[in-house]
Amino acid sequence: MKYDIVIIGAGLGGLECGYLLSKAGMNVCVLEKNPQTGGCLQSFHRYGQHFDTGFHYVGGLGEGDLLHEIFQQFHLLDLPWKQLDTHAFDEIFYNGETYTFANRYDAFVGNLAQQFPAQRENLIRYTDFLRRIEVRAEELAQPKPEMQEWMSASAYAFLRQTISDEKLRNILSATSLKMELCKDTLPLYIFGQINGSFIRSAWRLRGGGQQIADRLADGITAHGGTVRTRAEVTALESADGDLLSRIKLQSGEVIECGQVISDIHPNALFPLIQEGVLRKRYQQRITLLPNSFGVFTVHLLLSEGKVRYRNRNLFIHENADLWEPQTTAGSRIRSLGVHFAVPEDGAEHTRNIDLFFPMEWGEVAAWAGTVRGQRGEEYEAFKQRKAEGAIRLATQYISDLQGNIEKIITSTPLTYHDYTHTWQGSAYGLRKNCEQLMTTLLPIRTPVPNLFLTGQNVNFHGVLGVSITALMTVQTVLGRGL
Repeated sequence: MKYDIVIIGAGLGGLECGYLLSKAGMNVCVLEKNPQTGGCLQSFHRYGQHFDTGFHYVGGLGEGDLLHEIFQQFHLLDLPWKQLDTHAFDEIFYNGETYTFANRYDAFVGNLAQQFPAQRENLIRYTDFLRRIEVRAEELAQPKPEMQEWMSASAYAFLRQTISDEKLRNILSATSLKMELCKDTLPLYIFGQINGSFIRSAWRLRGGGQQIADRLADGITAHGGTVRTRAEVTALESADGDLLSRIKLQSGEVIECGQVISDIHPNALFPLIQEGVLRKRYQQRITLLPNSFGVFTVHLLLSEGKVRYRNRNLFIHENADLWEPQTTAGSRIRSLGVHFAVPEDGAEHTRNIDLFFPMEWGEVAAWAGTVRGQRGEEYEAFKQRKAEGAIRLATQYISDLQGNIEKIITSTPLTYHDYTHTWQGSAYGLRKNCEQLMTTLLPIRTPVPNLFLTGQNVNFHGVLGVSITALMTVQTVLGRGL
């Protein structure tokens, strides 16, 4: 079978590309090595409940917001979205004090200015910048001329220049477990786009992120495309040494292709490509780039009717400088995110919550190469210690959690590495470096003329970042706007 385009990886980016290209009339095949599609959108079921792997909430889904425009194209707006509390979509516990983030810029400023009255004008300057970098869907084909400047600027330096109160700088960064805070590298554009999107509006999805993946896969099929699971790619071959023309699967099947989009980590892609097709220097340069940290997640099944559902996210910090490396190796957990699953029946109580915190690959590297479920007693003890530490910290801030936990499920960066093929379990892909932008910001085009990249390693991560990149990838493949 020959396809116009084959997409490797059925994460959000791969599925969005497949949807739009099949809708445009191309014969598309999406290949996924796992039993189900979705990548970090995947949900799993245990004990009669669904749990999300990496999808917790999205920003900018309100009418007039960018993600709303994008998801409208994919017919995702009728899924059971639930908007978080507009007056406090995020609640922050920082060294014994409590702060909340409100939706819409004026309310956001007014809320924080009550506790930082001397910083009101600086908060206005901060939100004015977030307004300035907002992107409209029609602007994706022609990015704003300042984008290069914003990507090359340091988020940390911007905060220091804009906000004179050190505590407030940390508060504004306190929900950023959804990105990697690094003083020297984090680009201002990524920091601003992600935080700005949530201030505009913040949403959860009742029933979990798998619904997004399933809806996109169904759309591809409806447009005449093909989505295959349990279809692991083992080789990308070229007939002429220049263009990719054949894809081999683990089953031995060979698929012919006109073009290829990779939605997997570059370090997982490169070993698949036939020797001599892709320049060694290109591969080596990217292979040596550092990855962002991973995440340890504690999924808790709760006693029925005992833990009140909070229509907001909690971020707990017991460390002074959130821009310092957030390692948990050999120390207690000091930063924690808490996500409450929306009750399926609209009840006042939730049956499951996720606790998550950053974790470097080095903490689990000793078990790399082991088989899931057979990693040994030391690994199980390691996970138990981390889970107990996270629960202990969360219980200090969620009073009804104590004594109401029925089951505990954990995942580490090693889990993500094995299930999603994310290199070293990285939560946000390659670490973008504002000081080395041309090296760490990968272009969609590769040196192989018919091989394109999409996903979180290309532009920026998260549902919004990956969706923006998918649209840009499709425009590049088609050679025109959408």
